[in-house]
Amino acid sequence: MVAHESQFASRAGYKLAKAIECFGVDPAGMVCVDLGANVGGFTDCLLQHQARKVYAVDTGYGVLDYRLRKDSRVVVMERTNALYVRLPELCDLAVIDLGWTVQEKILPHARDLIKPVGKIISLVKPHYEAPKQLLKAGVLTPEQSLQVFQDVLIRIAGLGLRIVNQTQSPFTGSGGNTEYLVLLERDEN
Repeated sequence: MVAHESQFASRAGYKLAKAIECFGVDPAGMVCVDLGANVGGFTDCLLQHQARKVYAVDTGYGVLDYRLRKDSRVVVMERTNALYVRLPELCDLAVIDLGWTVQEKILPHARDLIKPVGKIISLVKPHYEAPKQLLKAGVLTPEQSLQVFQDVLIRIAGLGLRIVNQTQSPFTGSGGNTEYLVLLERDEN
């Protein structure tokens, strides 16, 4: 999708928009971190929902949409690995869209980046979570995707996070893979 023909910098923005609507999360006035910002679909969606500030973290360089790059509410953090990023403040909301990094690795760090009452919205990509023997040319069947997603949810439960809600992404990922979005909060019990 070309940015000027779309509401968001990339179709990822539509994925986050569905989660925001489905989960009843209002980013207005929030300080947010976008882990895996890439072109900036999630960042763009947060700004259009009136986020006060977005830390756009990505290992890439020069990839973030220019319109977002020049927005004073965006703190561009290129060449920065989401697994090791440090921020000058705790965030109200962390959003995650990472390839090749499993949820068990990123979620504990994301938990440390949010306030005690903060929230996390993560895009779960079962094709990156699945055992390699399940994949056929990088693709899972919808049934396999659902089973892998359910396994991921079980593993998330041991990470000091509580699963509040979940939904299927409105778009498939690479190769037509089914993806899911989850809303998480700190589990202090």
